[in-house]
Amino acid sequence: MVTTDWQSDLRKRGYRLTPQRQLVLEAVDVLEHATPDDILTEVRKTAGGVNISTVYRTLELLEELGLVSHAHLGHGAPTYHLADRHHHIHLVCRDCTSVIEADVEVAAEFTAKLCSTFGFTTDMKHFAIFGQCEKCAKNASGNASTDAPSGES
Repeated sequence: MVTTDWQSDLRKRGYRLTPQRQLVLEAVDVLEHATPDDILTEVRKTAGGVNISTVYRTLELLEELGLVSHAHLGHGAPTYHLADRHHHIHLVCRDCTSVIEADVEVAAEFTAKLCSTFGFTTDMKHFAIFGQCEKCAKNASGNASTDAPSGES
C-alpha cells in the first residue's frame, strides 16, 4: 500500500503521485523482485489501459528519485524493489530461481578486501550471487545417493 512518504518524496522533488506512479509503486511493493512485465500485469489488474512503456518510464523516474532500485538476477530483465528497504545482497538459486535477501554485512570482509587491495568501493544493492539454495542442495544430495547403481563400488 502506498505510504504518504512516497507522496511527500515526489512532491519535494517537484513531482506528483499520479495514479500510474501509485500503481507502479504498489506493484513493486507487493511483488518485491519484479520485472517490468510482472509489474505491468499487476498494474493492469486495476488499470487495464496502462502499457509497458508507461511502466518503464515510471520505473526510470522512480529509480532516479531513489524510490526504487533494480538488480540483475539472471539473464532476463532487471527486477525492481523498493529502495527504502534495507540494503541486501541477492542470493539466486540456479535450480528453483528463488531469491534470498542477505544483509550486506555478510559480505563486509569481502568488500573490505576489495577496497584495501584494489581501492574499489562496492555498490552492493545491485549485487547478485548465483548458486544453489539449501532446499535444492538437499534434494540434489538425496538424489545423488539414490542414483548410484546398487552393488557397484
